[in-house]
Amino acid sequence: MREVVGKCVRCGKTVYCADGFLDGIYHEKDLYCHPCWEEMNDEDS
Repeated sequence: MREVVGKCVRCGKTVYCADGFLDGIYHEKDLYCHPCWEEMNDEDS
């Protein structure tokens, strides 16, 4: 089962909770989809 958790703060893509697991990243009160989170971390390197 998938439930909507919210939207990615960078791109606006819907982030879901799938079978009790967050399918995204929650960091410092912000929600990110996986592609945006990876892109942000690549920029920091």
